[in-house]
Amino acid sequence: MNTSASSSSPSSPAPLTPLQWLICAVAALGFAFDSYELLMLPIIARPALAELLHVAPNSLEVNAWVGTLQYVPAVAGGIFGLLGGYLTDLFGRRRVLVWSILLYAFGALFAGLATSVGWLLFWRCCTFVGVCVEFVAAVAWLSELFPHPVQRERVVGYTQAFGSIGGIMVTGAYYIVVTYGTSFPAVAGGHEAWRYTLLSGVIPALPLIVIRPFLPESPGWIARKKAGTLKRPSFAELFTPEFRRTTIVTTIMMACAYAAAFGAIQQMPRIVPGLEEVRTLARTAQEQTISGVQSFQEFGGLAGRIVLAFLAAIIVGRRRLLYVFQVPGLVLLPVVFLATPVEGLTMAKWGIFVVGMATIAQFSFWGNYLPRVYPIHLRGTGESFAANVGGRMIGTCAALITTSLVPSMPGTAVPIKLAYAAALVGTTAYVIGFIASFWLPEPKEADLSE
Repeated sequence: MNTSASSSSPSSPAPLTPLQWLICAVAALGFAFDSYELLMLPIIARPALAELLHVAPNSLEVNAWVGTLQYVPAVAGGIFGLLGGYLTDLFGRRRVLVWSILLYAFGALFAGLATSVGWLLFWRCCTFVGVCVEFVAAVAWLSELFPHPVQRERVVGYTQAFGSIGGIMVTGAYYIVVTYGTSFPAVAGGHEAWRYTLLSGVIPALPLIVIRPFLPESPGWIARKKAGTLKRPSFAELFTPEFRRTTIVTTIMMACAYAAAFGAIQQMPRIVPGLEEVRTLARTAQEQTISGVQSFQEFGGLAGRIVLAFLAAIIVGRRRLLYVFQVPGLVLLPVVFLATPVEGLTMAKWGIFVVGMATIAQFSFWGNYLPRVYPIHLRGTGESFAANVGGRMIGTCAALITTSLVPSMPGTAVPIKLAYAAALVGTTAYVIGFIASFWLPEPKEADLSE
């Protein structure tokens, strides 16, 4: 069956078929649980490390390990994600997509059963590898299944918006287990909310086992594979004169987007316990408040992704589209993180909403942009290099930089010091990304058949 969308004219794509709706559902599920897995760490890191290290939740020992838990899995994900992009071009988008989702689901399962920080770190690495590979495979797969330019932009944009739905889901899940976890079956001899939250990551593997036989391969990729005309992907080709500028600039800019996320906005759950309205609350009430603030970030990210998906089919220039989110983020991020320790919980909630909106929308931007600047035999490899070398391996080191700066920041408590460190690192990332954007190439063609 031909699953690609057809159109009677360039401006009128055909309605989606049931099979195409299934494809969108699978991609949306994958994107949702990508974020579900990644965004649970800022919420569960404090209580998990406090239990496994036998120290206070706001101690410097926990602060030091948080950076490691955020950065080391990202490097592992970047390395294997880079290989996954190559394998996506070599063996097909669907096959790699399915196995990557299964990998991160079961990695999450075993992370929830971890009995030491070492094992928690190992299983988080496995989870991150699956997430990194899944993103590249899914974006290439979707982009090639929907050749009509407007329809493709909307499908890729709106399915990526489910990444923020995943963030909302994990904050809701954490609130539920914090509130009702004592009535759940014991895990590792206790009822810790962080374990239940990690274990819930196995959910996407269940429907995937049922629907996998119905998923098609990319028509363009499979046609070239059968005809023997599919070129072999090559990392070296990314640095030929034709693609060098694109590769370098997108790698730098994705690094900056991830640096703003990991170095700043993902630190907010550990800043909130230090606010005056929160630090005197009981533990359960503190964790519920943290979940509530995190939900503001996720709703902001969802709003940003939806706006991006809408504007992607309207604003022709890719740089102009990016500036809609990049410029406000550059202005607002330092204001929010510098003001939150003074202004308190209200600033934390609404500030992280707008900063999350500006920052998270940029991840959807790259999902729309990257498939248009590489040919079919190099698409997964090119996307993977920018996302994994730039985003995962370089960008996420901002988390380690932020936590390393905490001891030298002003303030008397670790959460307040963390807010100032996050402001410094996040603003620097935004400035570098904005400067690099002046060299971002505009895609030449909307057609992805080549």
